[in-house]
Amino acid sequence: MATVPGKRRSSDPDLRDRLYELLEHDHLPYSVGSRFVGLIIAIIVIDVLAAILASVPEIDAQFGWLFTTIEIAAVIAFALEYAARIWSVVGHSLRDMTPLRARLEYATSTLGLIDLLAFLPSAIALVIGDRTALVLFGMLPFLKLVRYSPAMRSLLAALHAERRTLFGCIVILIGAVLLFASLLYAIEHKVQPDRFGTMPQAMWWAIVTLGTVGYGDVVPVTPLGKIVTVFAIVVGFAMIALPVAIVSTAFADEVRRRDFIVTWGMLARVPLFSQLGAAEIADVMRLLRAQTIESGEVLVRRGDEASSMYFITAGEVEIDLPSQRVRLSDGTFFGEIALLRRTKRSGTVTATRKTRLLALDAQDFHALIERLPALAAHVKATAEARLADTGGIGGDVAAGEIALAASAEIDGGSRD
Repeated sequence: MATVPGKRRSSDPDLRDRLYELLEHDHLPYSVGSRFVGLIIAIIVIDVLAAILASVPEIDAQFGWLFTTIEIAAVIAFALEYAARIWSVVGHSLRDMTPLRARLEYATSTLGLIDLLAFLPSAIALVIGDRTALVLFGMLPFLKLVRYSPAMRSLLAALHAERRTLFGCIVILIGAVLLFASLLYAIEHKVQPDRFGTMPQAMWWAIVTLGTVGYGDVVPVTPLGKIVTVFAIVVGFAMIALPVAIVSTAFADEVRRRDFIVTWGMLARVPLFSQLGAAEIADVMRLLRAQTIESGEVLVRRGDEASSMYFITAGEVEIDLPSQRVRLSDGTFFGEIALLRRTKRSGTVTATRKTRLLALDAQDFHALIERLPALAAHVKATAEARLADTGGIGGDVAAGEIALAASAEIDGGSRD
């Protein structure tokens, strides 16, 4: 009997590690982690939609019980997820921390606070029975999409990177509001004391005009006031265009940076490129050509001349080799031997679902190494070892790549 508790304690770290991987990292397509993410996103969407519909009295009177049930289920789901993250975060901090410190680090982080706000305010609203507060707090789970949406994370990163520039835009906008408000106050306050009798009233007009909203509730009537308004409208166009241009440029840069890092990681995994420097890998990346194939489409056939290697950025392909079938998915590669010598394709490659690839042609690659002696020397030093790794297959897929794919399938199966 004394050994049972000991066994339970020894399995806890393994269970905690698996749970942490599920919550934080295991988000590859068709994995358990991706299905978990899909479930959480579905709960968020249903919860927010229920909160929106609950604000309509006629609908709430008929389906209020359903909306309350959905909110209770969402609160329980988000609370369980929060508890799981609190428990599993121990031992996975970048710095050595005590369990209490690691949990406090997560709880006080931005994502930790968002996870908490997703259920705690709604739980309080349910307890006190305040329908208005329940509708209000029902919007908070939408913030959780920041964790699961790369696009939203990229946008927030762009806003953070340009925060000083955007603050400068706000200062300029405030200055423009004060300038045009003071002008219209001086011109119109005697003619329209009920509309421009105070600076706050004139500032309301300036904000609406500079924002190009134009409600029409406050308008100048004097000729000079109308002339100033024309200039305010033109300046308003610039006020809107300036931050939009800043954010859009920063967002595009962030997306390119993210794609660059992902592509860099794929290249670095290829043994042929693993020892290259940053400048050399960047040169290789410029040669990559994007390609998309639909589900069931054949990319290459066994026996064809092999003149390219491929990186899978999204999707999955199946390689039908003479002795086995191998499935490769996001972040993997195949056909590296084709860059080293012109061979026959080892197998037929078919997309099992819509797949996006990056192709590197041997002709472009060899043109590059002719210009870069350091890269040529590395390729020459690596070629013999990699060619020997074909393991008798006699084609463009090295045995090491097949073993890597097989181990990935085993790992994926154990996770599922």
